[in-house]
Amino acid sequence: MSNTVYIISGPTATGKSLIAYYLAKRIGGEIVNCDSVQLYRFMDIGSAKPSPKDMKRIPHHLYSIVDPKDSMTVARYQELALETIDDIISRGKIPIVCGGTGLYLNSILYDMNFGASPDDDKRREELERLADERGSEYMYQYLEALDPDAASRIHPNNIRKVIRAIEAYEYGKGIGNLADVKLNPCYDFRFFALNMDREWLYDRINQRVIKLLNDGLVSEVKSLVDRGYSPDLPAMKAIGYKEIIAYLHGECDMNVATEEIKKNTRHYAKRQITWLKRYDFVNWIEINKGENVGNIVDRILYYNQESK
Repeated sequence: MSNTVYIISGPTATGKSLIAYYLAKRIGGEIVNCDSVQLYRFMDIGSAKPSPKDMKRIPHHLYSIVDPKDSMTVARYQELALETIDDIISRGKIPIVCGGTGLYLNSILYDMNFGASPDDDKRREELERLADERGSEYMYQYLEALDPDAASRIHPNNIRKVIRAIEAYEYGKGIGNLADVKLNPCYDFRFFALNMDREWLYDRINQRVIKLLNDGLVSEVKSLVDRGYSPDLPAMKAIGYKEIIAYLHGECDMNVATEEIKKNTRHYAKRQITWLKRYDFVNWIEINKGENVGNIVDRILYYNQESK
């Protein structure tokens, strides 16, 4: 039985879901989500989930499995992802992990033990309460003391990411220093990162934002608010959601909200590229304008043959 696991990652808007879909069709694969926002129910448009039609044609796992009011720790994601990967392999299929959330990628790629985790919700509430009482500077200094490498990549005022990094450290070996962590020995990883010319990527991001708005992003966010989901929930602070919430609350007009989504998405893509460059075993696939999907899949499979 093969233990091959494909990973299709890369910055947002490079077409990861589409490439993973056609790769799955070629090799008898099943897709495993590795995008933190696509885990949530009712958040389909803003997270650019694969279409229901594609999900029906090719098995997709770990999409729309978490209520927006609930948290998903790295430890819990690792547990679900590895269980799913093992199940796919046991049925003679090939897992294709698709997404660009760095912490989740680490939890699959590396032999990280998150076993002795405290109660997730309780610990997060404790950290959030501490942040309310002491402020963001105190929490950032706390993270620096635990994991300086992780702290160096997070803005001190991004309290949500600071808390997530503290949790990740407490649950295992941290999210930053991978020097002493070995690759997960259970799998033969074929790790690919899609990329393209930066100007073209940013243009694709801008066009996709317009498409998401045309597809009903504002209505989706309004529906979430009407369901009672608080803007303070981590899920509701995802890019595309927090900006539309500001618009719905009258804090900005639609043009400003649109430009904020574009800008924040571009910044996120840049951070994803920086994160992926940390892996010295990733195979970069530079996509050219006008290149068809079949050719990109061929290049991925060619890398596969070369690695044998």
